[in-house]
Amino acid sequence: MNLTGAVFHPELIELMRAVLEDATSTLPEAKRTSTMKAEIASRILGCAANGERDPIKLKMAATSAMAEHTDEAHE
Repeated sequence: MNLTGAVFHPELIELMRAVLEDATSTLPEAKRTSTMKAEIASRILGCAANGERDPIKLKMAATSAMAEHTDEAHE
């Protein structure tokens, strides 16, 4: 993800924070690691940097990160 030059206005930062909190709150407590939160945040940032502002779509990106991490753990 290349965020060079990306500008996030305060309203968008608040939206991304809310999506991150919402997404991580759905995880079991044991899965709420800093690594998982960083991966989720990275996905949200990437989508936002590409122009996404819909909180539902941002959360879908976040949950895909959670699903991929869970799938990797089962392999």
